[in-house]
Amino acid sequence: MPQKIRVIGGGLAGPEAALTAARLGCEVDLYEMRREVAGKPVLTPAHQTIDFGELVCSNSLKSESPNTAPWLLKQEMRRAGSSLLALADATAVPAGHALAVDRVEFSQRIAEAIAAEPRIRVIREEVTSLEPIADTLTIVATGPLTSDALSAEIGRLTGSEHLAFYDSISPIVDAETIDRDRVYFAARWDKGTADYINCPMNREEYDAFLAALLAAEPAETKDWEKTEYFEGCLPIEVLARRGPDTLRFGPMKPVGLRDPRTGKNPWAVVQLRQENLRADSYNLVGFQNHLKYGEQARVLRMIPGLENAKFLRYGQIHRNTYICSPRLLDNRLRLQIRPDLFFAGQISGVEGYTESIASGLLTGLYAAAIAHGMDPAPVPRATALGSLTHYITHADAAHFQPANITFDLLPQLEEEIRRKVRDKKERHRMVCERALSAFAEWQAVLPVHAAV
Repeated sequence: MPQKIRVIGGGLAGPEAALTAARLGCEVDLYEMRREVAGKPVLTPAHQTIDFGELVCSNSLKSESPNTAPWLLKQEMRRAGSSLLALADATAVPAGHALAVDRVEFSQRIAEAIAAEPRIRVIREEVTSLEPIADTLTIVATGPLTSDALSAEIGRLTGSEHLAFYDSISPIVDAETIDRDRVYFAARWDKGTADYINCPMNREEYDAFLAALLAAEPAETKDWEKTEYFEGCLPIEVLARRGPDTLRFGPMKPVGLRDPRTGKNPWAVVQLRQENLRADSYNLVGFQNHLKYGEQARVLRMIPGLENAKFLRYGQIHRNTYICSPRLLDNRLRLQIRPDLFFAGQISGVEGYTESIASGLLTGLYAAAIAHGMDPAPVPRATALGSLTHYITHADAAHFQPANITFDLLPQLEEEIRRKVRDKKERHRMVCERALSAFAEWQAVLPVHAAV
């Protein structure tokens, strides 16, 4: 009989790991600390439900444009049989060239998939000990909001101080309260379908908005908080302090968003992305912030089209915790001093929904193979999955920060090819072709994959 697998965490990486291992013939105990007690939900500071796979920030799993790095990662995941990515495809909402989901339907589908899998037992309780359990492999996928007790246990095991940064939640607006006469639908550079609502600003409107944003009162900071924001997900007010044009080159970038009414690009643009299949709510793309709710309402209603907006959720900041993986994990995402203990998801140092699901997929595959007495080959460096793993296990430990998948993480093409091929898109196509070929070769020698 294969070893049992214990998965801790019901976000994205945990359910993916559990479903993968169960599909490959393993008995799985899936733990989630969010639960109901006396009819009331016990939540984290950022979650609003006890549902599996709740998307706390945006509802986007990034680009589906061929030969981009996020596309490549998802292509590899689809070929490996990712359960959650299949559910994301099934619950997709219009989002131009991106894969975005109806977050409620997505969570429901994950719950249904777990309930339908007889090899998975769900246990709604907090895990506070990582002591070895006989004939059991453990996958820690507790995410950036790992409980204090389990964080302390991880610290005890690793003997190192945790690193922490702060992630943000974007506001969501009621679709019926958007003034459609002041906005237009478009996708940047007309890629994909025109699914984004664009709120255009002229220079005067932008300057007034910027001044109000810089003067807005921040939310109260707790004693335990530090402003160690992740560079890839900065609050808009932090970006605004870096210079008057920082937002125009960031989340309010107007390039490629021509206003069909004028035939020109606006001075700045706020984009709204559909939240669900009913299209009754939209989130403000890249507008995470750490302002008081009243201040958010005042400032955000200065955006053209949102003058009378009803906000269904305001922006927030929440704690993110992750381990120093370059010092701690091997190339199969196991703790070096405890090969029975895997780490997956954001706590391992990957950043983003897709990346979290990807690491859950890998740990599920590795753990299942080991549980069956096999020695799984690590995913090749030339692949997106392999490059993401290589980054979190080989980055400079002294300056380690979580990472999204980008072409910078993948190995470059040979110098001779780079000299001959100057076009960046063609280079990216070649990198993707090489990656998918290497991935296919890896799948062919991974015996446990025969069960997929």
